[in-house]
Amino acid sequence: MRIFVTGATGFIGSAIVPELLKAGHQVIGMTRSEAGARALEAAGADVHLGRLEEPESLRRGAEKADAVIHTAFDHDFSRFAENCRKDGRAIRALGEGLKGSDRPLVITSGTGLGNAELGKPAMEDICNMEHPNPRVASEQAGHALLDAGVNVSVMRLPQVHNTIKQGLVTPLIAIARDKGVAAYVGEGRNRFPAGHLLDVARLYRLAIERAAPGARYNAVGEEGIETRAIAEALGRGLKLPVVSITPEKAAEHFGWMAMFAGLDFPASSAWTRQTLGWNPTGPGLIADLDAMKYEV
Repeated sequence: MRIFVTGATGFIGSAIVPELLKAGHQVIGMTRSEAGARALEAAGADVHLGRLEEPESLRRGAEKADAVIHTAFDHDFSRFAENCRKDGRAIRALGEGLKGSDRPLVITSGTGLGNAELGKPAMEDICNMEHPNPRVASEQAGHALLDAGVNVSVMRLPQVHNTIKQGLVTPLIAIARDKGVAAYVGEGRNRFPAGHLLDVARLYRLAIERAAPGARYNAVGEEGIETRAIAEALGRGLKLPVVSITPEKAAEHFGWMAMFAGLDFPASSAWTRQTLGWNPTGPGLIADLDAMKYEV
């Protein structure tokens, strides 16, 4: 297939592109910069210049492809709700380029959308379109396209990691450096799900090849790692003390990250593994945190 990948030079997209090429697909990678274009050409992909803020550029990219994988997202979490609404607009634009065909579109969301009850693992068959998580805007846009006949499926991401980045753990590292302590909330028993970058990239490929309308996949290699264990790993790497922060002091210590730091949102990938034959093999989150270089 000729697959259009948004966010093709980003953390996840840059792993998806070689995964697709290795499997024999052609790739059209979207980038906004000349440096990104050079990187895509060097990888063996075609280049499409576009921006999330320019929906027409997304529609044009989708029109010339057999399939679309959408990973681009504005990761300024201090403007999370606004950026989620922007993602909804981007998804609708991609759908405009695919309407009237069965060409598949895989969009990206978060595993938290599958949590029916806090503390219970998120499941692929749960989809609450009234969920308070702003990221629901992505799935709302995808669901509307599905109703309009577009072949849409959803990839729900946990903390995607290697030894360079680790999802929401990356800002925790910056906070620890700034505050001089590696912290967790309360007893630190709340859990973050995780998936290794290369495992996640392979799952995107499997999902676009299956092209199952309405499917939702959890890209989860580890169901839940306690935040105390994460903080302890950061303490080892940064050589900082590890401390507990009371829930009342979380906003003061973590800033915008406080909305996530105390959440318990484990996630299951049992259905995803069985359906797509996906078997994660990459290192776990703590192993990657222990292996990374913390020098600034």
